[in-house]
Amino acid sequence: MAPLFVARATSATGNGFGRVALAWGALHLGYGAGGLSLVLACQALPQLLLVLVGGVIGDRFRRQHVLVGADVLAAATWSALAVAFAGRDTPLALAAGLAVLTGVATAIFTPAAEGIIADLVHAERRPAANALLRQSTSTGLIVGLALSGLVMAILGPAWAAGLNAASFAVSAGLLTRLAIPARRRTAAPLLAELRSGWREFAGREWLWVLSLQYTAVIAASSAFVGVLGPLYVAEGNGGSRAWGVMAGCQSLGTLLGGGLAARLRPRRPILVAVLVTAPSAAPMLLVGLHTPWMVVAAVMLMCGICQTIFGVLWSTAVQNDVPCEALSRVASWDLLGALALAPLGLLVAGPIASAVGVEATAAASAVLILGATTGALASGQVRRFGAPAADQRAGEPVGT
Repeated sequence: MAPLFVARATSATGNGFGRVALAWGALHLGYGAGGLSLVLACQALPQLLLVLVGGVIGDRFRRQHVLVGADVLAAATWSALAVAFAGRDTPLALAAGLAVLTGVATAIFTPAAEGIIADLVHAERRPAANALLRQSTSTGLIVGLALSGLVMAILGPAWAAGLNAASFAVSAGLLTRLAIPARRRTAAPLLAELRSGWREFAGREWLWVLSLQYTAVIAASSAFVGVLGPLYVAEGNGGSRAWGVMAGCQSLGTLLGGGLAARLRPRRPILVAVLVTAPSAAPMLLVGLHTPWMVVAAVMLMCGICQTIFGVLWSTAVQNDVPCEALSRVASWDLLGALALAPLGLLVAGPIASAVGVEATAAASAVLILGATTGALASGQVRRFGAPAADQRAGEPVGT
């Protein structure tokens, strides 16, 4: 388990640099708000288009090997981005193409990562393991984001992208030390594998309802983190250093939330998971009110705590309710739904912000999150999943 936690912390540290490098690298090259939206949408689109294939790969092969391969691809791509950001005349098409490859690596990595805890840990220890894994990731992000503003100010986006590439290379080396036994599975055709994963996913109402909810939440959050937040601070509200602090506060919250999430045993875990999603709208509302960035940063700390609680409750429920041999495919169907509108959100956020203003666009994003959260509460399975049998309505299917 230790190599997994250290590897995730290391790659997350690099991701802290990568988040800032991609946004400010695009602005550094003079692409403007529209170009920034295009580059980030190109990073998000492969995650949507290829995530189902990533789920099949994660269930068909050893998840350890899948994670290593994805990290190697990410290391090579971010190295190329570092070279691209080092110049002043890099074509937008080249930056967008490299962003596509980073999205491919994520599409392969994420479904396998969702299932690897189930490969390593027994059910009763999974809440703590999921919380510790998220704490490891949060610790890395805090370090990366805390230093990213300084690196950007002194060395520029090329060095930030290069540090991200190095972190993926180190992560790949660490993950090779995991000892995960091979699963004996007959490799079925791709479409048959996808249909099997769909049946597992669609047979759980609470799971696809949360996926639909997160379609809206991730679209709004991606637009805020990728486009609206950087544009807001760039308009005389603190600059890149302020954005590094704001994103770092959110990561610090995810770290602090890990200790609470590891001990949290709610009777209705999915209901609690849905409710703790609502605070994600708060930073967007504050930006809509043109609140000073220090206040937004403090609220993002609270959002980070809620995000970890959601993640641990959701991951544990999926790992305990879905057969291990189908976990990556179920996770990929969930990710497909959750990420469905993320590229569109990134693509239109810049032009809409240019037309109506960053504040109005951020406020509309907050309304979208609150509406999706309210809609998810209408599901009976969402409200009752995990509750004692006496609390269930007669004949209503629930998760185990």
